[in-house]
Amino acid sequence: MVTTRFARSWRATLLALLAAACANAAGAPLDARVRAAIESFLLAQAAGAPGQVTVRVLDPAGALPACTALQPFLPQGVAAWGRLSVGVRCADERPWTRFLGAQVAVQGRYLAAARAIGAGHALDGADVLERDGDLTKLPRTVLTDPALAAGMVAANPIAPGAPLRSDLLRAPVVIRQGQAVRVVTEGAGFTLATDGRAVTQAAAGGAVQVRTAAGRLLTGTARPDGSVGL
Repeated sequence: MVTTRFARSWRATLLALLAAACANAAGAPLDARVRAAIESFLLAQAAGAPGQVTVRVLDPAGALPACTALQPFLPQGVAAWGRLSVGVRCADERPWTRFLGAQVAVQGRYLAAARAIGAGHALDGADVLERDGDLTKLPRTVLTDPALAAGMVAANPIAPGAPLRSDLLRAPVVIRQGQAVRVVTEGAGFTLATDGRAVTQAAAGGAVQVRTAAGRLLTGTARPDGSVGL
């Protein structure tokens, strides 16, 4: 009988401890003014994001001390994007600093592969589709503007439905090694041009080396029309 009563008492104590632990894990409710200040701060930090921004601030593990001069901030190197830790600094006579968990979601449209795309394939409208989703759960290099994908070349195979990322694409080559090119120099009120031959290949905007008919080796910038600007 004593053993039974002891077991029941032990179980009751254990359940009470578990309930207390769960209550602590749930966190102390955050003051509405503090929550509003943090949410406003994070929304301002996320201004300009390519989509609809929503912010959720998690309750702290313990109640925050009272403060009349609250200053939310982000730790160095932390952006208002996805799951993050946001700081709260009190500038009262007794200053303190706490860190809280938060979630910044950005609901927007992004580009995905409409079909399997092979390496070296130049993208056109049939290769691209738009989808909606939380951009913070996708790679930061995902494309959101169809104009940025037009004419780009797949650097690697891309599976159907995969997000289109800038690091998976490259600009098309406009100048190839050995190609005859026009080298153009422009200044205030004048334009000089000469003929040459490309020593290297380049995409538009990339650096390219050209040897002129006189034997000079020049380095310029490849233009979309296949000429070289100095």
